[in-house]
Parts: sequence; C-alpha cells; structure tokens
Amino acid sequence: MDTDDYTYTMPMNDGEVERALRENEVGVLSLSGEGDAYAIPVAYHYADRTLFFRLGEHEGSEKIRFVDATDRACFLLYDYESEMDSWSVLARGPISRVPPDESPDRIEIDDAYVALRVFDEPIEELDATLYRLAVEEWSGRRTAE
Repeated sequence: MDTDDYTYTMPMNDGEVERALRENEVGVLSLSGEGDAYAIPVAYHYADRTLFFRLGEHEGSEKIRFVDATDRACFLLYDYESEMDSWSVLARGPISRVPPDESPDRIEIDDAYVALRVFDEPIEELDATLYRLAVEEWSGRRTAE
C-alpha cells in the first residue's frame, strides 16, 4: 500500500447532484437481467427527479431485452478533468417505457436530446422510444478541495 496515491473525495449535496443531472446530456445506463449486466452510453433529459432516455428499438434488440428484464436501473454520470477535479453521480430507480399518450411530440423529443447514436442497425428499422427512470435514490461524490 505504500506506493498507492489517494485523492480525497466528499459527498455532493442534493443541489449539486441535481445541478449535475440538469446540466449534462450523456451518461451510462446500467441494466441487469437473469444474472447478467449490460451498460450503455445514452443521451438523457432530466426533470423533477426523473431521467428520460430516447432508445432506438428494433426486433431482437439486446438493449430493450435488458430494459424489460430490469427492475431497478442505475444511471452513472461523471466528469474527470484532473486528479483534483472530478465528480460522479449515481441515480437508481425503476425504469419503464413512457406510454405513447404521455410522450411529448416528436419534435419536442428530438430537440431535447443530442443525436441518437446508432451502431450496426438499419436506421429505417429503428423506432426511437421514450423511457423513464424514476429516481428513488441518488448520490454524488466530488474531489475534496
């Protein structure tokens, strides 16, 4: 242990956590099902202790299979400028599809998010669907000053 370096961190208060969620656009959504884990980088929108994700769906989607199997999802948001300037936020809660009758208009959705990232999927076969994570608990840490 003599060769390890340490950086002290401290908890972020609720205001700092909420500000980080409000002011950023992308993070990592972690899902699990049947004893397996799955994490994906996603664009999100935050409002009133709820995270909204626009996910591309297609038949046989592994991502959607994991969303459907997950009871409580975990969302990670972080930034690392240097050893002495970093922070991270974790938010946990149930994730569910937003019913079509509750979804905002398509233009409003597209304006709220960065471009939908697509990997090896035919764009014409994708259906961008809105999901929400109801934040039941959150925590944040940042480097100590």
